Amino acid sequence: MRAAGPPPLGLYVHWPWCVRKCPYCDFNSHPARGETPDADYLARLLDDLADELATVAGRTVESVFLGGGTPSLMPAAGVATILARVRDAVATAPDLEVTLEANPGAVDAARFEAFRAAGVSRLSIGVQSFDDAALAALGRVHDAAAARDAVARARAAGFERVNVDLMYGLPGQSPEAARADVATALELGVAHLSHYQLTIEPNTAFARAPPELPDEDAILETEAQCRAALAAAGLARYEISAFARPGHRARHNLNYWRFGDYLGVGAGAHGKVTDVLRDRIERRVKVRHPRAYVAAAGAPARIAERRLVPASERPFEFVLNALRLVEGFDLDWYRAVTLLDDDSLEPALGRALALGLARRTGRTVRPTARGLELLNDLQSLFLADPPSAAVAEPARRAGADELL
Repeated sequence: MRAAGPPPLGLYVHWPWCVRKCPYCDFNSHPARGETPDADYLARLLDDLADELATVAGRTVESVFLGGGTPSLMPAAGVATILARVRDAVATAPDLEVTLEANPGAVDAARFEAFRAAGVSRLSIGVQSFDDAALAALGRVHDAAAARDAVARARAAGFERVNVDLMYGLPGQSPEAARADVATALELGVAHLSHYQLTIEPNTAFARAPPELPDEDAILETEAQCRAALAAAGLARYEISAFARPGHRARHNLNYWRFGDYLGVGAGAHGKVTDVLRDRIERRVKVRHPRAYVAAAGAPARIAERRLVPASERPFEFVLNALRLVEGFDLDWYRAVTLLDDDSLEPALGRALALGLARRTGRTVRPTARGLELLNDLQSLFLADPPSAAVAEPARRAGADELL
């Protein structure tokens, strides 16, 4: 159990531009058409950062995540400036993890050494597939050769921690083709893999013109083959869509899943900050569109939404992420980060145990294999106004929603 005090603290920094919007993407990303206001955006980002860091004086930042969009399009000097401002304003962990999302391609990969020198310690590369036909179906701007090259360049630049994002359930993809993608990642020496099923999200090009996706049986076979291959290679599943060798789990994401605190800096960025003394958990969301964000003058204008999380909603918010973890959570940790007693999880926890979706050993609660498979239904039991306890025809899986 943690000592009394707020949860660990991370920092998320959003870079909103990308080369081209992918047809499946519903993130706050914007194609770079012509010249983007990089200098103005970075200046506003630094103002935002200063205001956010001032609210957590005396606390230690454990991790930094630069996401997007495609933050590998950001100048390396800008990354160095951001990290220097963080270290000047607050304490940082001696082993501070700094992750940067990157997309394959010669322009991005050529910057890897500069990012390493700027202080980035972990790269997360959006490969999605090592198959040219699959990449074309996904609307990606890179090909399979560029994907392999990006991973090789990351390792050559000195990055010991490299994550590869792969998607499965792609248009026309067989289980064997998905398994081949995993095999390629393993051959390249990847020690952390994020393995997501393609889902059709609202307000995307795929939602307007849905492609034909593999059926349920093919998805189940794909998952079985890929998880077996990863386990055989020593990459343990520690979250519903994340696999890692020992010592390579993503610390920043673990903090999200464990209901830790995080500052959100940049267009559309989300943040969560706990005030233990006042029994408050506040969420903040910044102005979403990057040009509106740049135009916003002062901290109040940059904040699109702020709300206190009431005690009645904290159990669901906690399990929404914590039950994604194979290891589950400790009830003492739950008390420390939600500022609630164990009883606040009842009667939902009792229902989850009775349905075989979770198990409890001492003070530890874990999802069962069935609970991970039916994660949406397990999580929904903890809503303030839960559905019927009878899980008749539950949704089969949780999908691959990103939390950043």
